[in-house]
Order: sequence, then structure tokens, then C-alpha cells
Amino acid sequence: MMDRATPTVAELVRRAVAVCDPSGDDPSLARLETQLEDDDEPVTAVQNLEERLALAAEGADYEIEDPGVAVATAVVLYLAGKGGEAEYDRNPDELIQLAVRTQWHGDPPDYVADWLAGR
Repeated sequence: MMDRATPTVAELVRRAVAVCDPSGDDPSLARLETQLEDDDEPVTAVQNLEERLALAAEGADYEIEDPGVAVATAVVLYLAGKGGEAEYDRNPDELIQLAVRTQWHGDPPDYVADWLAGR
């Protein structure tokens, strides 16, 4: 029994961008969101979500290693790994930490670590 619909790719991307860039100032994250804003496939139905996000990130990202985009992608993958069910009303920083830990096994690349430290 499902109380609510499985979120779409677009919904999870929107949530991840909001968590990573609450002020809406990061143009790379805005581009990532735009790349996927019409992706209304349920996140659990996507065969290779990581690849889809990577392609969108390439389209969104003029710098290859944009830490905001990398972390937002990690957040989407983390939420998708929970079936999209991780309704996260708690501390967004906690969600980011969990996603980063999951994505890079506790050892994020320097550009991500620097971004996290600068938040």
C-alpha cells in the first residue's frame, strides 16, 4: 500500500537543488534543475539514474567539477536509493552529509570537501 506517489526525477532534483542552494544563487544548480524539470518518470522506474544525472550535469555544468552539482546529484541518488521516500524535514545539512558519505564512502574529492566546508 502506498500513501503517496513515488517522486519523479524532476521532483527529487528540485528537492536536492533546494537543499544544496537554499538561496537560489548557484547558476549551475539552476541549469541542472532546468535540464531535468520535465523528467516526470518515477525515480524508481529509471534504469540508470546515475547516468541520466551525469548527462544532465554535463549539460548544466560548464566546469566539469562543480561541487554544488556533484553534491546535488549525490542527494538525488541518496533519496532515490531510499525509493524517494526520505521525506527530509530535518536538517538539510544532515541530508547532504548522508548523501556525500554514501556517494564517496566518506572520502569526497577535495573540491566537494571545500564546498562543504564553505557552507
